[in-house]
Amino acid sequence: MRAVEIIRKKRDGEELSAEEIAFVVREYSADRIPDYQVAALLMAVFQRGMSESETALLTEAMRASGDVVDLGALDGRKVDKHSTGGVGDKTSLVLGPAVAACGVTVPMISGRGLGHTGGTLDKLESIPGFDVRLDLDRFKRQLASARLAFIGQTRSLVPADRKLYALRDVTATVESRPLIVASIMSKKLAEGIDALVLDVKTGSGAFMKRLEDSESLARAMVSIGRACGKEVVALITDMNQPLGEYAGNAHEVLECLEVMKGRGPDDLRALTEELCAWCLLLGEAAGTLEEARDLYRRSIESGAALAKFEEIIRLQGGDPAVIEDYGRLPQARHRREVASPGDGFLQSMDTEAVGLALCVLGAGRETVESVIDPAVGMRFHKRIGDSVRRGEPLATLYYNDEGRAQEAARRLVAACRMGEERAEPPVLIRRLIRG
Repeated sequence: MRAVEIIRKKRDGEELSAEEIAFVVREYSADRIPDYQVAALLMAVFQRGMSESETALLTEAMRASGDVVDLGALDGRKVDKHSTGGVGDKTSLVLGPAVAACGVTVPMISGRGLGHTGGTLDKLESIPGFDVRLDLDRFKRQLASARLAFIGQTRSLVPADRKLYALRDVTATVESRPLIVASIMSKKLAEGIDALVLDVKTGSGAFMKRLEDSESLARAMVSIGRACGKEVVALITDMNQPLGEYAGNAHEVLECLEVMKGRGPDDLRALTEELCAWCLLLGEAAGTLEEARDLYRRSIESGAALAKFEEIIRLQGGDPAVIEDYGRLPQARHRREVASPGDGFLQSMDTEAVGLALCVLGAGRETVESVIDPAVGMRFHKRIGDSVRRGEPLATLYYNDEGRAQEAARRLVAACRMGEERAEPPVLIRRLIRG
């Protein structure tokens, strides 16, 4: 079997066999197929798509490329949450501690920033000393003692996805639905969970721009999860504007700390509550969704969620002083306001363009080798539907490089569409899919 023949077959729109998919995943994981050939195959998949059968075979081949975690020795149900990614999408940093504080085990194996979206691991690593590179034995021990651990993919856990994830980011194939499904579900099926809550984004800042495409993606992941014996729920949520007020790694940690202190922006609080409620319901910590919401609120009001986050920071080598002293988080040297060029109402945002402006600042990756600057970011002062006057700030940039800041400001202004009529703010939670 030769990689070039498999590339040609998918290029021509033919369906790949189980043996061909397994061959590519196995040989690429072992460094026996070069990046340039797999990049060509990824583009062929992006252009030609994959059938439901091919997607399931790719998911299974990727899951089987490394270890599969066995958490059967831990009491109770194990539940995780995964988002398909967006700008300012930071709910995991609150959800993990809150759900664990309510007694449900959360084995959270997370990713890094991909394309215009941020990554949970990058945010956590902006906390000085925080170590996400736990091996699987330490991961299990921490879950047994604290019910929560944040880690990235180890070398032995779904190694095929780790390589493909990085290659997709720099070959403009991130948005491919079968590749998204296989990437997410191979990791989740390998981490030993009983149930999964999916936050599938839709809109200008999502990989799936159209609601129907987001629904199709959600149904595909729910279907694969259920076929593998996992209880899966998907919420389709809006990404037509950034979630919360802040974007950028250290800034998002700060905002999540505010939420765990009972403050923070309404949209971030509302979405986090709903995602947590579903985790608690699937984790059998509550009998109804309303009971689960109440349980989450009590974890915030009592300080239990914040205390759990402090415990996890200590266990993973981070500086817990950041909880009260935000100045211990990385700080950008400069800040500047980006002024509105005219009067009117903010009618829409190209949120993907906003995410790319963040990448220009240094908050995201432009290549596999890019080094993220955890201190840079944005604070958004206007939401869709808000009135804006000329010269009024749309956002504040936090930056370390003047040239990058100028380019990011230009992109941000171009991403905001103004008009004379007030637009209705987008609905935050659009659909629920349970299979």
